[in-house]
Amino acid sequence: MIRYFTAGESHGPTLTGIVEGVPAGLAITEADIAEHLARRQQGYGRGGRMAWEKDMARIDSGVRFGKTMGGPIAMVIQNRAFEKDKAGWPVVMNKEVEAEGIEKITLPRPGHADLVGAQKYRFDDIRPVIERSSARETGMRVACGSVARQFLKQFGIEIGGHVLRIGAAGYTDWDQIREKTASFMENGAESLYQTADESEVRCLDAELTEQMVNEIKTYRKAGSSLGGVYEIVVTGVPVGLGSYTQWDRKIDGKLAQAILSTQAMKGVEIGLGFESGARPGHQVHDEIIHTGTRFSRSTNRSGGIEGGMTTGEPIIIRGVMKPIPTMLNPLQTVDMHSLEQTETRYERSDVCALPRAVVVAESVIAPVIANAFLEKFGGDSISEIQERYST
Repeated sequence: MIRYFTAGESHGPTLTGIVEGVPAGLAITEADIAEHLARRQQGYGRGGRMAWEKDMARIDSGVRFGKTMGGPIAMVIQNRAFEKDKAGWPVVMNKEVEAEGIEKITLPRPGHADLVGAQKYRFDDIRPVIERSSARETGMRVACGSVARQFLKQFGIEIGGHVLRIGAAGYTDWDQIREKTASFMENGAESLYQTADESEVRCLDAELTEQMVNEIKTYRKAGSSLGGVYEIVVTGVPVGLGSYTQWDRKIDGKLAQAILSTQAMKGVEIGLGFESGARPGHQVHDEIIHTGTRFSRSTNRSGGIEGGMTTGEPIIIRGVMKPIPTMLNPLQTVDMHSLEQTETRYERSDVCALPRAVVVAESVIAPVIANAFLEKFGGDSISEIQERYST
């Protein structure tokens, strides 16, 4: 089974990732990973760092002649901010010696891990919390998830996402969204993300794109920030991934965990989600039909999952991202040392990171689906799994 680990700090020298459990014989290159890393750094509302720091993952082990060897895959992303500022971050983040005069950051930001992290680990400086809890870590998660995405593509499973709402601008209901995404369900989810990427906020609707951009402009001027809602679609999924037999084998539970484990995520919906609580049953459940060759559903309000298992319809999962807590117009906080009420300090940040979060969400659910696939059709090499999957 595939699992991954990440290490590194926002302003440390590198981000490091290890992906293990990938079957042998999977074709993977640094270019495959670079595509999604580049996508993660695009989108209107990004901060200054995203505009100039181009992430590239270097594969250091586990791949030979363009194919996996069955062992752990190690990757590194160099931090250009660390390399550029020889007198700054290498001193602040020195792994051995604390230099004199290093400023201690004692103003925790509301909505961030700052205060609770410092309390948990007994820090008198929230710098260690800022560094590890930062969404900068998601760069390596995208790299690790890209390996799982490449595995899924071998079996016709594609993942793609788009933005539904930023602030007050967005779609009004489920049916409006389904009409917009219908053609992509047939062509595959990669066609969905490729089209969404043409929008500067990753929205499939041109009019809503303009409204979302204006929302970001408004709150940038106000010195505030914005969150929103995105949707991830997975096409080509076979019937029966996951299980109803135990609580921790249900695939929707695992997908929800993957989304909520990502920085700034506050909610998850599968399919119709919360809207199903406002509808009568006949407007929620998907009627079963037979196409002549297989069982299917007349609609897909369940989001491709029933009883903790995939139905064979596209998986539809939504995530809710809160506004970023770092804002030009500061909130009130308390100094950890003096205990005085004061304003938060500003750390360089995006106004709205939602368009970039779509790529992260696509990536973190990939290992979940890959593992459910391996549980059902698994083997030690791609050729072995292909034999089992085709029978």
